[in-house]
Amino acid sequence: MISKAPAIVILGPGSLATARRIQQCYPGALIHGLAGRVEGADRQYLEFGATLRELYQQDTPIIALCAAGIVIRTLAPLLLEKGVEPAVLAVAEDGSAVVPLLGGLGGVNVMAREIASTLQVAPAITTSGELRFGTCLLNPPSGYRLDDLEQGKRFVSDLLAGEPVRIEGAAPWLDQAHLPQDQQARLAIRIDSAAGVPAVDELRIYPRNVVVALNAGTTDIAAIGDALTQAGLAVQSLACVLAADSDMTRPALHEAAASLGVPLRFACAGGDIAQWLSEALGQPASIRRMGSLAIAVAEQPLDPHRIGRPRGRLAVIGLGPGAAELMVPAVRAELDRANDVLGYETYVRMAGPFRPDQVQHCTDNREELQRARHAFELAAQGRSVVVVSSGDPGVFAMAAAVLEALHESTNAHWHAVDLQILPGVSASLATAAQAGAPLGHDFCVLSLSDNLKPWSIIEKRLDLAAQADLALAFYNPISRSRPWQLGRALEIVAQHRTAQTPVVLGRDIGRPGQTLRVTTLGQLTPDQVDMRTMVLIGSSTTCVFPRADGGQWVYTPRWYGSKPL
Repeated sequence: MISKAPAIVILGPGSLATARRIQQCYPGALIHGLAGRVEGADRQYLEFGATLRELYQQDTPIIALCAAGIVIRTLAPLLLEKGVEPAVLAVAEDGSAVVPLLGGLGGVNVMAREIASTLQVAPAITTSGELRFGTCLLNPPSGYRLDDLEQGKRFVSDLLAGEPVRIEGAAPWLDQAHLPQDQQARLAIRIDSAAGVPAVDELRIYPRNVVVALNAGTTDIAAIGDALTQAGLAVQSLACVLAADSDMTRPALHEAAASLGVPLRFACAGGDIAQWLSEALGQPASIRRMGSLAIAVAEQPLDPHRIGRPRGRLAVIGLGPGAAELMVPAVRAELDRANDVLGYETYVRMAGPFRPDQVQHCTDNREELQRARHAFELAAQGRSVVVVSSGDPGVFAMAAAVLEALHESTNAHWHAVDLQILPGVSASLATAAQAGAPLGHDFCVLSLSDNLKPWSIIEKRLDLAAQADLALAFYNPISRSRPWQLGRALEIVAQHRTAQTPVVLGRDIGRPGQTLRVTTLGQLTPDQVDMRTMVLIGSSTTCVFPRADGGQWVYTPRWYGSKPL
């Protein structure tokens, strides 16, 4: 059973129809198509090998519509340890073959059967245990946990050699398996939550049916493991740790759950701990109080996502200038995990495509504080929320608005949200990189918009920055409602710069139709600029020289005054 949506990777347009059929099996899956060759894919990539390796390292299941040999050679440098790999499959472009390659313990054979059923072909499964017994004993279904992989391999080898087996405990998924069962067998598959060292001849599988709840303000968090031992329960059966929502921001709680390898969930902890633990579980369970904590043991495996709620998460992200390859991986990962995505409609569209279950909240570009408050309201419910900015969220964008909304709020639930600010490539840096390094020394970034600050302040800052001989980056240089400010800004800069000072104009850098122009301060006029143009004005040391392709390189050297020897 896979834990995250797979990526469907194709190399040519002939694979797209098959990819769409496979996508029906996994609604959250996105089709990745080679840029310049595949039109209509959900995402585009530039280099097949780098993309496949990045997905593999992110533990993303991969369905590659190409020859199996290509996938094997691409991922070979990463194949270090069996048992820690995502599912990887190769599928023929026409859908005539489905070959599971990697991830036997990650559900690859289950995926192979699902895909093959959709494509109406037979999967090329070669795993001995699955072929013989019809199931992978080393990959129990969700809600169960294998104790020891290495011991499990030896156990399955004995079964393949002809040994019979007996089953002790409830294992519904084994009812249809073709196991050579014998109640007197030396080998045993044991399914229960009891603590203890497995016997040599046992394959131990633990149901995740135990929950530990902590009273509000509990300080002895390390006692969780001791309490399980005292109760005779295996830590492998722990499904989650449940804490009071008033303790949501305590780092020690999150560290304890992480060390145990289980989710941390929260509930309203009013009154008796056994009572609110029972209410949070929502199903019958045996509950035992042990000091400041309580332990519940259910009859069946528990789904942690149905117990209490998680700590809400709000990430303010920067998409970069627009090109997918200039978006940092942490931002892409945050978008993939989000329940809700909020932002100016243009930027939200840039952040897509989205899964059907992801909710998009598009608002006008001027509704920043209202958007920030809405984001906290959603996150306070335990949802994973993303607020989208273009460029970097901390540069004339949503990070400041989100923090302002939090600063002025007295809502304890908002302050308990896990708030993260994830950087992006700003427009000034993207434009500078296209031109060379015009911001290679000290520089100043200014917005010429007087919507949120008086023009007199902008003029003062412009004058001082120009006097200081800083390279300048202008955001929001001109608009229909502000047609004259850029002209006045250039007049101020011209008082401290020569007419030959290099100027870079970058329009829609990182987006389709981008343009880059190098001119001078003396030649620059406001009619050459619009709201989507980044204006970079050099300092007295900024240099220009020809590029081999006929353009110009612009850079500001890191030395100042006389050139160092």
